[in-house]
Amino acid sequence: MSKEYEKRIKDDDLYETVEEVFDTRTVLNVVELMRRKVIKRLAGTISAGKESRVYLGYTYDDKPVAVKIYLTSSAEFRKGILKYISGDPRFAGFSPRNTRELVYTWARKEFRNLTRLYEAGVRVPRPISVYNNVLVMEFIGEDGLRYPLLVEAYKDMELEDAKRVYTRVLEEVEKMVCKARLIHGDLSEYNIIVTPDIDVFIIDVSQAVDVNHPNALEFLKRDLERVVEFFKVKVGLNIVEDSNKLIEGLMKCLERRKVE
Repeated sequence: MSKEYEKRIKDDDLYETVEEVFDTRTVLNVVELMRRKVIKRLAGTISAGKESRVYLGYTYDDKPVAVKIYLTSSAEFRKGILKYISGDPRFAGFSPRNTRELVYTWARKEFRNLTRLYEAGVRVPRPISVYNNVLVMEFIGEDGLRYPLLVEAYKDMELEDAKRVYTRVLEEVEKMVCKARLIHGDLSEYNIIVTPDIDVFIIDVSQAVDVNHPNALEFLKRDLERVVEFFKVKVGLNIVEDSNKLIEGLMKCLERRKVE
């Protein structure tokens, strides 16, 4: 079998695998990242949602990466994400002509948010590349399997481990707000990964907004209320602080940063 024929068979397999969910343009976007030597191939699905799919991918030196592909045909998606872009000073004047353009911007927004958070020392997947609606980032897991989400891991945790995770989540939120000056906007047990050494990664940061966004305080309050409710009600921790007290502490931190 010739190398050219073998390559065409692999490309055909890629089209059949991805086109079950994504349109031809999206497949071509994946192929372009392959042409650029960002990724070599896609493997199984890591997670699937209404707005995106995350695949396990491999680089040309066979290192695993996470490949997040945003759907480009969801009208509900368009309605849901505009509020996180409108009012963000980084996207002043942005007026998408269609859903596809909006989704492409959304992918770039997550890449920029990841970069900003990563550079501020927040535990997020390292951003690698973005092209249209395809985002490539560090894979958080081992042997091709992602580490569990907090919602999956908490039932098997010892009390002391749960306390450590709670503390680590709050530490990462503080770095997000006070160092990166971003509000996650959708923080919950579904986008916090727990590692085997009982540490955490924050994921799904596409909707994160600058602290100067007009709804930033509302989003921050919602984030902290979810965290508090989960650890207090679901996990049963007795050290959980009131969300309003946590917000007060973060506001003081922001004020100190302004002075500095």
